[in-house]
Amino acid sequence: MKNKKEVGMTLIVKTITRLTVGLILLYGIYIVLHGHVSPGGGFAGGVIIALSFIHLMLAFGKEAALKKLSQAASSILESLGALMFLSIALLGFLGGYFFFNFFLHKGTPFALFSAGIIPLCNIAISLKVGAGLFAIFAVLILFKSR
Repeated sequence: MKNKKEVGMTLIVKTITRLTVGLILLYGIYIVLHGHVSPGGGFAGGVIIALSFIHLMLAFGKEAALKKLSQAASSILESLGALMFLSIALLGFLGGYFFFNFFLHKGTPFALFSAGIIPLCNIAISLKVGAGLFAIFAVLILFKSR
């Protein structure tokens, strides 16, 4: 029988989570940063990044995950992602085109760092999606415990 102080899942799940959560987070970042040359991008990477924090929450309990990323921090990151995405769009619009590569060189085939504003858009979308998904899950967990 579990103690009341012990939260989360079993020792096996907690151990596997400690080993895998960093890899999941790293893979999400990889998907975001390489979304312009491979399948993936901001949405898919943001979901994977959010799932790494949700994995922590499921294994160790809500307090452990909220120590890593609080609800206030996730709200700020979500707003920052939306503002970043809108800023990129407006800067392109002020340059004469909506979402135009306004200050970065256009892409050249087989060159990783030549995607223009697409990686910036992917980062903004991943912030918005990842923080929003984590916030939704955190709110659902808080309502469940009441």
